[in-house]
Amino acid sequence: MPVVVVANPKGGVGKSTLATQVAGYWARQGHAVMLGDVDRQQSARLWLNLRPEAARPIATWDAGPDLIVKPPRGTTHVVLDTPGGLHGWRFKDVIKLADKVIVPLQASIFDMYATRAFIDELVELRKGERPEIGVVGMRVDGRTIAFDKLTEFVQGLGLPVLGHLRDTQNYVHLAARGLTVFDVTPGRVEKDLLQWEGICQWLDA
Repeated sequence: MPVVVVANPKGGVGKSTLATQVAGYWARQGHAVMLGDVDRQQSARLWLNLRPEAARPIATWDAGPDLIVKPPRGTTHVVLDTPGGLHGWRFKDVIKLADKVIVPLQASIFDMYATRAFIDELVELRKGERPEIGVVGMRVDGRTIAFDKLTEFVQGLGLPVLGHLRDTQNYVHLAARGLTVFDVTPGRVEKDLLQWEGICQWLDA
């Protein structure tokens, strides 16, 4: 059962956006998906409450801010959203569960260096090749110097850039309805689905 953790100690970088989209992708594949949330704000749980009955089902994982329990039998794929400032025993417990960790990162020099210590700690906690770690550029245009700088920074850490997601209202409008780019007609979100191709390949590998 693959467990993907979406983590970055900095707030407002798009963790919940990534976590819900990953859950939506796996649900579209027909998997029994659970979405957990150890963030006290419970953004992912709120999103699930907005999700229409007609959409592909995504279950709630009972993962609270102070207690992380194993998902029940029958679950095939798990996504875990985490809070800003995740550290200490909670951070270590979450990483122990993870098969893969996605780090959302904005193309700002301040964001990049604020995330550096977290990534270093994440790499230190890794046992062998587990968990796999990948970075996704958030709200960034892949044709810009800013994205080139982000890619150079991440590759300098020895990690892959899985892709980049543009700054678009599609994610905002879909989130308000409990949906993802994988829940709607592909023609409506064609540019966004193209940006997800590399991320999805990494998730399925």
